[in-house]
Amino acid sequence: MLINRDISWLEFNLRILQEAADKSVPLYERIKFLSIFSSNLDEFFRVRYPYITTLAKLDKKIRKQASIETREDVVSEIQSEINRQLDIYGHILQEQIIPELRENRIIFYYDSEVLDVHRAEIKELFLSQILSFVQPLYLDTDLNKKFVPENSKLYLFISMKDQEPGTLKHGIVNIPSDRLQRFYVLSPVDGNQYVIFIDDIIRLNLPFLFPGSEIQGVYSIKFNRNSEIYLNHELSGDILLKIEKELKKRDLGAPSRFLYESAMPRNVQFLIAGLFGLNFEEMFAGGRYHQLSDLASFPKFDQDLTYQKRRQLLLPELRDSADIFNVLHTRDILLHLPYQSYNPVLSFFNQAAVDSGVTDIYITLYRVAAESHIINALISAARNGKKVTAFIELKARFDEGNNIRWSKEMKKAGINIIYSQPNIKVHSKIALIKKSSGNQMLSYALLSTGNFNEITAQFYTDHVLMTTDPSIINDLLVLFKVLQKDPDERLKTKTVFEKLLISQFNMLEQFEKLIDGEIQKVKQGKEGLIRIKLNNLEEPTMISSLQRAGDAGVTVQVIVRSVCCMQPARAGEPSNIAIKRLVDRYLEHTRFFIFGTDQHAEVIMGSADWMNRNIHHRIEVCVPIIASDCKKELIDYFSLQWSDDAKTTLVGNGQEHDWQHSGSAATGPGAQELIYEYLEHK
Repeated sequence: MLINRDISWLEFNLRILQEAADKSVPLYERIKFLSIFSSNLDEFFRVRYPYITTLAKLDKKIRKQASIETREDVVSEIQSEINRQLDIYGHILQEQIIPELRENRIIFYYDSEVLDVHRAEIKELFLSQILSFVQPLYLDTDLNKKFVPENSKLYLFISMKDQEPGTLKHGIVNIPSDRLQRFYVLSPVDGNQYVIFIDDIIRLNLPFLFPGSEIQGVYSIKFNRNSEIYLNHELSGDILLKIEKELKKRDLGAPSRFLYESAMPRNVQFLIAGLFGLNFEEMFAGGRYHQLSDLASFPKFDQDLTYQKRRQLLLPELRDSADIFNVLHTRDILLHLPYQSYNPVLSFFNQAAVDSGVTDIYITLYRVAAESHIINALISAARNGKKVTAFIELKARFDEGNNIRWSKEMKKAGINIIYSQPNIKVHSKIALIKKSSGNQMLSYALLSTGNFNEITAQFYTDHVLMTTDPSIINDLLVLFKVLQKDPDERLKTKTVFEKLLISQFNMLEQFEKLIDGEIQKVKQGKEGLIRIKLNNLEEPTMISSLQRAGDAGVTVQVIVRSVCCMQPARAGEPSNIAIKRLVDRYLEHTRFFIFGTDQHAEVIMGSADWMNRNIHHRIEVCVPIIASDCKKELIDYFSLQWSDDAKTTLVGNGQEHDWQHSGSAATGPGAQELIYEYLEHK
């Protein structure tokens, strides 16, 4: 039996919440984990929750044919778990974080009375900096009956006495935190720093917005709206225009969650439900303040309350050579981000842009930085007369607008842009450079587990391989030709890849072959060992194959960050399968796979999680690691993470659900710290 995907994801978000409660984590980093929890939950309600509630309403016969996540009780189970986690969240914030801020002489006005000394300053802030961004509306007038709250924006709902005795009128006020800022620093008093929400600045000045009205109640509200993009599976027409059209609809999509202040009376809840067409399962009680993902921007007064900054490491051979291409002629380069510097990746593209010998650059782009150095290098290369081909995925969720903007810029510069098609995503992270040197044509490949994004490279763990291996180069050239074909045509033509594992072509069968190889070793009396590190494990075929391997006596060790639908063991039975979840300072984003033991192991890394979408509905690329030193580094990397008893929890045994520690659960340094030391010593 599989674990429900969304229940598993909630366990992951709970694990993030536990970091916020861990007193071994610096205070401002714990605040950041609270922010991450809130941001994740928002995305869950914008993307997954509408899907779950829709499936739950289907006819029972249809649901029987669907996956386990469609069972009848899953919606109530999800709602119950979210409410439980929000209670924990409130406890951590109000009983741990806010008192510890106070101990550090930072007073956070959180649902508390402000000092008289600050009242005039708050009024001045409102009148001079905030009022022009606030639009109060009376909802009872015909003019404003069609008001539609925007997606993930903050509002105050106000009940006021009407002129007729016993009746109320109602107003709504936007909280312009998206255009201004969420937190304001007030004047220090007696050596203490003071921080206040913009929400409370507006609350304290409501008489300016509704003059002459007697206010009966003020309640914070927020709407999450369905933010999935839907496109017809048609291959004609301009995909860019279609995406842009769908993006415009996103903020006015159907409500997926109405979050209201828990102090709101029941009759006001019913009134709002009627005004905005809400269903019961879409209404969630929350605290006084919503959108606490904004805690990421909480004002900083003392840098000692954050993680100590680590110097990013640079490989000695790259430090000694100014030419990355010369280094690649001598050996493969394997980078481990963010422990090591991302500069070699930037140099790879920057040098290609100005090297007179470079003739062609190929790249797939999924999520890029808002001010991308890499795309600017591609634009420079095109202007320098090089042929640049960029496959850009327009359906990278919540990055569509950024990708559209960059695609237009690249097209203007003369880059050959290949847009994604509606029915498939290209999620691979690959690049290829061709260079003429005398009578030779040289090629250099780059394959990564993470996006070409220098910003996320500062806090996502990823691996980047740069190589001149001819078989990998040839496979990439074939793949880039395939990507330029019509999607239906791609699969009609039999395409053979020598080294690379590519979804839609050979990835599933190659992984199953490697799993079967470990099973055969056990049958021959040898040791069978499978070690996997990924973000999500959900695809039923892969799960079944791993369970089959475990049943056959193969030791299976899985480190998963987020969703894990595989049960590590059947109830009451011993198992060769163990699964761990690792959450720490950096976001775990690496994906690699080890089959076999030590020097005999086959090691593969790439972009693919083992999810239905990755294996069957995307173009993903995984690459075998050939160089023995690179293989050893990845094996050592896994071993350090597997032996971590500070930041890992076992999946599937209730450990995460029950572990609500108020202090550190650590018994030693975490894997991320040990990996940095390991790479520093190298």
